[in-house]
Amino acid sequence: MDSVVDLSFCTAETTNGKVRGLVTSAIRQFKGVPYGASTAGANRFKRPKRPEPWIGVRDCFGYGPASPQLPADIGNDYARLVQFDLNVALGGMSEDCLQLNIWTPGTGTQEKRAVLFSIHGGGFAIGSGNNPLYDGARLAYFGDVVVVTVTHRLASFGFLNLAALDRSGEWAESGACGLLDLVAALEWVRDNIENFGGDPGRVMIFGQSGGGWKVSALLAMDAARGLFHRAAIQSGSLLKHVSWDESARVSDVFCKKLGLGKSGLNDISSIPWAALLAVQTETGAHAFAPVLDGVHLAADPFSPIAPPQSADIPLVVSTTLHDAGLFFDNFGLTETELKILLRQRYGDQADRMLALYREHFPGKSPYLLHTQMITDSTFRRFANWQAERKADQARAPVYAYLWQWSSPAFDAKFGAAHAMDVPASFHNDREGILGTGSRDAQIMCSTLASAWVNFAKTGNPNNANVPHWPNFDAKRRSTMVFGVDTQVVNDPYAEIRAFWANMPEPDSVLG
Repeated sequence: MDSVVDLSFCTAETTNGKVRGLVTSAIRQFKGVPYGASTAGANRFKRPKRPEPWIGVRDCFGYGPASPQLPADIGNDYARLVQFDLNVALGGMSEDCLQLNIWTPGTGTQEKRAVLFSIHGGGFAIGSGNNPLYDGARLAYFGDVVVVTVTHRLASFGFLNLAALDRSGEWAESGACGLLDLVAALEWVRDNIENFGGDPGRVMIFGQSGGGWKVSALLAMDAARGLFHRAAIQSGSLLKHVSWDESARVSDVFCKKLGLGKSGLNDISSIPWAALLAVQTETGAHAFAPVLDGVHLAADPFSPIAPPQSADIPLVVSTTLHDAGLFFDNFGLTETELKILLRQRYGDQADRMLALYREHFPGKSPYLLHTQMITDSTFRRFANWQAERKADQARAPVYAYLWQWSSPAFDAKFGAAHAMDVPASFHNDREGILGTGSRDAQIMCSTLASAWVNFAKTGNPNNANVPHWPNFDAKRRSTMVFGVDTQVVNDPYAEIRAFWANMPEPDSVLG
């Protein structure tokens, strides 16, 4: 009898051993592929190590664990909108979290497809590459590309600056571990992606929100040079890292809560991770972020200038119209209450501000108007500065976009919500945030995903599905506005941009 080939499975070779994945609709899917060893025990708060080789074929059919974190509140409408409650539901969580997911149309070593390497959002505190927003099957199929998502260490597990408390050298990388994980993942892609049908010379990194922060950081890291060739930042323009002094303060508080003094820091390697997670939660997971250590992170990524390490890398920078809506749930805000909020926050500028916005958006709800104001004062200001500084280098193009298409979910109360463009860039039109497969959602997905694919392949997002998209410069400020009528606008809402340009610089996305 002839041997039977099971077309439901596929295999690929890696530098650590063979992996077996599943084939669905002609897309080969490998999930939970290790790119690093477990970060528990003696490997905790240290740079990632390569995984141990295995014998035989390793089944990679399901997602691996996420970095330890608390699940999202399922009573929070925004968390449900972006499915944050599924960050740890798919794959669980542990310190053995350095794993990749790969979707590819083929595994021939000569196929040389562009690679889209997605870095998840959630700040530096939560999330994983397993979230349904990042499912790469549709994008791989749509664009004939290889899609990779990554999970790495977060919050205290990735950015606790123990070197500030013990300068012996043992913890020298602890404030940058989460980013060094991403460097290790990109090195894995360089060394292995040909066996998954990919081209290691055409790697695009992209991320939204916290994923954009991480992309911003990688653009300024010497260790990441040469590992990627285009980059895109969606609603996550990071200009500065956490200072050494601030990280030292947070680390001191964290260790004291654990009952550890400077002489007993070695004991931190044997404490159960659940205990670390409890103290991390008490301290505040978002207090932990990459540290300006002068070594791995030698300079702020985009302050005062764009990083020279990535001067030749084409870049996309973007925001959505109502990015800041993720922070607010006062949907019933009245016009009178909005005036009070603005006067408390902006004093004698409040009336002028409200009149300016009402001139441009006369029928908008007070809630959406407020979220847009906070977005314009922070997310969009940071994105403008980042794009301007990249354009000033005049070495590689930067393209800007504004996502203006509103989500129909939850009776459209979130507007053009933070993360709306994530499933669109993955061509995932079934995601509820886009309208669960509606014709309009399909159009928006094809429009953005086609730009994404062409940018990954060529370094230029222009294609037949979008109007001609000029690169951004500080004079014309050409911006693709994705909406019901997708079009290029030079300096959209120029008066509003100019207003915020003259206001004091905010310290964070909350101003």
